[in-house]
Amino acid sequence: MRKIARFIAPALVATLGISAIAPGIAEAAAPHREAARITPNREASIRADIAGLRGQIDRAAARRTISPREADGLRRDAADIQRMHTAYARGGLNTREMQTLQTRIDRVHFALRAERNDRNGHRG
Repeated sequence: MRKIARFIAPALVATLGISAIAPGIAEAAAPHREAARITPNREASIRADIAGLRGQIDRAAARRTISPREADGLRRDAADIQRMHTAYARGGLNTREMQTLQTRIDRVHFALRAERNDRNGHRG
């Protein structure tokens, strides 16, 4: 009887241990589509970045550090990003869409900095 208990007890413990961690393994192995979506906080962050970008363009135009023509071009770029965000957000943002939006925002930020520092008053 002791020999049988010696084999059954470890097998029982191993079986119970595997069944306890199996649901976690299944979730990690096959992520659900909802899990790949961006959280509302991240989406709010991207909306705030777009609004902040528009505000920075307006301030630069008001301070005359960029010309009206440069401001119009940058506003057009910001509006394109806003439209892209609206289209992406219909089904919820995924990681790739979030990266695309952030890259576009960064490019417009860079263009705004370049326009402010070129001191020529021309776009392009």
